[in-house]
Amino acid sequence: MRMTGGGIARRALGLGTAGLLAAPRLAAAQAPRVLKVIPRGDLPVLDPLWTTAYQTRDHAYLVFDTLFGLDAAFRPQPQMLASATTEEEGRLWTLRLRPGLRFHDNEPVLARDCVASIRRWAARDAFGQTLMAATEELSAPDDATIGFRLRQPFPMLPYALGKASPNICVIMPERLARTDPFTRVNEMVGSGPFRFLASEQVPGAFIAYSRFEGYVPREGGTPEWTSGPKRVEIDRLEMHVIPDSGTAAAALQSGEVDWWAWPEADLLPVLRRARGIELREADPMGLIGTLRLNHLAPPFDKPAIRRAVLGAVSQADFMAAVAGTDRAYWRDGVGFFAPASPLASTAGMDAMTGDIEAGRRALREAGYAGEPVVLLGSSNIAILKAVSDVAADLFRRLGLNVDYQVMDWGTVVQRRVRKEPPGQGGWSAFGTFWSGLDHLDPAVHAFLRGNGAQAAPGWPDSSRIEALRTEWLATADPAAQARMGEAIQRQAFEDVPYIPLGQQRSITAYRRNVSGILDGVPVYWNVRRI
Repeated sequence: MRMTGGGIARRALGLGTAGLLAAPRLAAAQAPRVLKVIPRGDLPVLDPLWTTAYQTRDHAYLVFDTLFGLDAAFRPQPQMLASATTEEEGRLWTLRLRPGLRFHDNEPVLARDCVASIRRWAARDAFGQTLMAATEELSAPDDATIGFRLRQPFPMLPYALGKASPNICVIMPERLARTDPFTRVNEMVGSGPFRFLASEQVPGAFIAYSRFEGYVPREGGTPEWTSGPKRVEIDRLEMHVIPDSGTAAAALQSGEVDWWAWPEADLLPVLRRARGIELREADPMGLIGTLRLNHLAPPFDKPAIRRAVLGAVSQADFMAAVAGTDRAYWRDGVGFFAPASPLASTAGMDAMTGDIEAGRRALREAGYAGEPVVLLGSSNIAILKAVSDVAADLFRRLGLNVDYQVMDWGTVVQRRVRKEPPGQGGWSAFGTFWSGLDHLDPAVHAFLRGNGAQAAPGWPDSSRIEALRTEWLATADPAAQARMGEAIQRQAFEDVPYIPLGQQRSITAYRRNVSGILDGVPVYWNVRRI
């Protein structure tokens, strides 16, 4: 049912709520250079190295800048850099900063700021750790030069420093970058195109930014994803956090907000029919559904049992539960790399037949003995609840002894790190979603690691996947990488670190007086109101 503005939207936007939309902000909101957005969620953590939450990553792109950015072909391009050169057969990298870069406190960006920032990032990020393991020396020989002397060639260095999946390598002042990597930085002094207005933040409701007048965009080139010139066409950016999707839709329809970054799938038909609103797929990488299995505890410690469940999965069942029956909003036939990514392939996909009877037979042959399967479900995130409900039904149809436990997502996050047996406070499986960018390739794909106790919860141990990943990182030849990607996917169908459930398309909705929205992660440079 269509909901229109009025009191619903005003209450959601905080009209009449102390501190949320005070009178001066209402007056400013009438100006054409103020953009009002409903983001993907609240911003409880500001430090982009302290969490992998996407809303924190999106915030980081506003406040901070990066040495490299990704273009539409997922290739790293210099961003804060004037040049990046290699010598000594790839063992020496020299990165030169662009002139005119300044932090929000008006201090110049120096190479030593970058070195300290890289070191802090690498202490938390898996790709960064791989880069530093290959690094003999990281230095700042002068104010504009960053030097990497490597133990062996590492052609993925620009990609590591410019990847768009959390955690991104942001550049902050040395005094902040020297903060312990496991202690949050809350002072948001970056060199990015926007300033964070800390005094205006209302937790759970409102976040604001202003254009940084001292930001110098790259000269030339085309804005693509996180690369190219970051020209800011607005003076002020307001984020209005509206948890209720019906209220959010009403606010967009009434014009009280300009852009809803991630509308709920069940409201897309309503928004598509609404006057003055455009819908489009802004992020072709979408969201990838995953069913993570615990490799440490029975029954999923047995590869044959994991393969039996994998074979019985119908991705279409999961995606229809998440996004409805209209296939315009989702894809099945998804492997271990995101559709539209360079490594996406059909290698090994015949392992997923959706045949329940075959799955039941395979479970018996694998020796399933009725062990309890503790499935964790999220009660407060609709798409996570949907995939968990379908997983519970699938497990029951296969004859698994299911204990389906539903709780809020925060509790799932805490519970999934426990390694106790399922019957003693542990778990067997849980469903979640990742941005397709996080399933782009072996460098950033956390759920595809096979490094046992050091892997993400689920703790798969696959020496073959790890060896292939190391080989992939050591080459920059796209054809060789594609062959290795197929080999990794075939091995993943054998080891089953998780079960891919399909892709939900990332549809964004905005008023027709908004233009310049870039594909990829939500960024707010290049965007203007007309």
